[in-house]
Order: sequence, then C-alpha cells, then structure tokens
Amino acid sequence: MKIEPLFDRVVLERIKEEQKKSASGLVLPESAQEQPLMAKVIAVGNGLNSEGKEIQMQVEVGDTILFSKYAGSLFKFENKEVVIIRQNDILAKIV
Repeated sequence: MKIEPLFDRVVLERIKEEQKKSASGLVLPESAQEQPLMAKVIAVGNGLNSEGKEIQMQVEVGDTILFSKYAGSLFKFENKEVVIIRQNDILAKIV
C-alpha cells in the first residue's frame, strides 16, 4: 500500500534519537522522553488548498525537516508510526 496525502499535507516519519540517560546514568524509557521534532518526509500532497487554490510545496520526499511540537496527527501505517501535518507546520528544512 501507498500513502498519498491530500492538499497541502505532508507525511513524516520521525527520526529516532539515541536513548537518553539521566545524570546518574539510568537509561530513560521512550515514554519518559519528549518526541523528536525532526522527521523525514515520506510523502507530499499535491499543493492544493480546500478552495482549489494552488500552494507551492516547499518540501520533497526524502527531505529532513523540523516541525512544530503540537502539529499533526499520529497514525500507524504499515507497522510504522507516521505523522501527517500541514505544510505551514514545518519550521525548517535541514540541509
């Protein structure tokens, strides 16, 4: 199966960070860590908004980006967690 976002939406796969340790050396579980805000773009919408007006998409599949902390919706797709966000929730591209 393939995921194809609509309009100005972008599908992301979060980039996992290394396991973090506390000051005393204990490994913190993932549930105690903040979710990473860096992700890889795995699909990009066609750039139309809900009124049919074209928006230029600023990212491409394969780009690494930073996105807003509370942006998007989290889904399971083909045994992976993906985040679907609007393009305007992307803060920067990592180049």
